Amino acid sequence: HSSSVYILQALPSLFTLIPESLVLRSDVVAAYVDDQLMATRTVSHAAILGLDGTVWAKSADFLLTSSDTASIASCVANPSSLFGHYPAAITLVGDRYMTLRADEDVIYIRKGSAGACVCKTNQCIVVGAYGENMQAGQCNVTVETLADYLRENGF
Repeated sequence: HSSSVYILQALPSLFTLIPESLVLRSDVVAAYVDDQLMATRTVSHAAILGLDGTVWAKSADFLLTSSDTASIASCVANPSSLFGHYPAAITLVGDRYMTLRADEDVIYIRKGSAGACVCKTNQCIVVGAYGENMQAGQCNVTVETLADYLRENGF
């Protein structure tokens, strides 16, 4: 009989045993950014973040700040905060973006001709941005397809 292999993953204040099959290795995450997002040419910049906003992998030219990733994580955790009298906002590379849609799975943001699709999965946040002369819809499909795949596989 075979036994499950577990990896001890350190978290800030506790230790959790998680099955090895449910751990995304950094080289795999980087490959998702490169091969499933950037290679499609429907995304100008891409990143995969932990639910706490830590950067797991990103395209080389995506100059996200810690403030950007914190705003993404906060808004993904509470998408209703993006609407109301004093709405929160997602910032990318220091620019504040307008929210077009936000629910528990996906957030669409835009500023001028640029925008992004932000998808939450069980364990991470997939971010795909588009720029001038790019189609928002194609970016959204690319990002949401990867997020769906990750969700279906326990991530």
